[in-house]
Amino acid sequence: MQKNRFIRFDWAAKYMLRNKADFVIFEGLISELVKEKVTIVELLESESNKESKDGKYNRVDIKAKNSKGEIILVEIQQTRELDYLQRMLYGVARAVTEHILGGQSYGHIRKIYSINILYFDLGQGADYLYHGQTTLTGVHTDDTLQLTDYERDDLHVLEPKDVFPEYFVIRVNEFDKLAVTPLEEWMQYLKDEYIKPDTKVPGLREARERLEYLRMTPEEQQDYDFYLDTLVRDTDVMKTKILEAEIKGRKKGLEEGRAQGLEEGKAQGLEEGRAEGIAEGKAQGLEEGRAEGRAEERLANARNLKENGVPIDVIVKSLGLTADEMEQLSL
Repeated sequence: MQKNRFIRFDWAAKYMLRNKADFVIFEGLISELVKEKVTIVELLESESNKESKDGKYNRVDIKAKNSKGEIILVEIQQTRELDYLQRMLYGVARAVTEHILGGQSYGHIRKIYSINILYFDLGQGADYLYHGQTTLTGVHTDDTLQLTDYERDDLHVLEPKDVFPEYFVIRVNEFDKLAVTPLEEWMQYLKDEYIKPDTKVPGLREARERLEYLRMTPEEQQDYDFYLDTLVRDTDVMKTKILEAEIKGRKKGLEEGRAQGLEEGKAQGLEEGRAEGIAEGKAQGLEEGRAEGRAEERLANARNLKENGVPIDVIVKSLGLTADEMEQLSL
């Protein structure tokens, strides 16, 4: 076994670093991102944090606070989710509502940082770290809305952006630099499980002591190796699901599917309907899918009518069901 091999951060976060003594590792990474010392409050006990050796739940949720009492949410996500941006928004919105008691004024709402460590490709871009926050800019003047001195004293913030959430998106797979800065050392560990022997970066020092593969028990090593194998299988499964979704969209004859097929089919070499264009796709590739879609819709309507008490003979006559569809309806 290779010496100084370290455990992946996503695995360690989910299965090993669950004691307060280990929170210093999380705190090191988060503090480096937000540029101030933070303290872990808890690992949020959601379904995503439940221990499962089969790796079914890949998310890890962490809640921290900084010196001003502002809330920091950290989510480590392993597998692709097509609606991940909406997940980010939902997580922030939930945190806002959960941390203000009924009857309290809005002034009790805390600023929230959403840090998302992604081990899959999200969007397109040249950087591995993206940061965003809300600013209010004049539509005609292009100036930034500022607070008055009275409002600063009353709201206890300097600018409107100090109220709104901030988002960090770390695209782990996109990091390809030589690690020089503390943040780059963290990125090197997140991507390659490598930690410099002489690192002085807070959190990584402790990770070297806690997260070396050889320090694991044989059972832990076996579980970890199984997890790595599972990641490979999950990647293949996800590719298959994406392909199936594309084929299903084409069969139903959706306009969006056809347009997407023309663009992606040229690059990906998918089935002839996309590669040959909309005209031939309408005639050859989509007709069967449309027919199947209409049949499924007709049968679904028939079932709805049946559930609402409409006699079967009336349903058959009204919708023109085939013998096979009548048989399915009777099941």
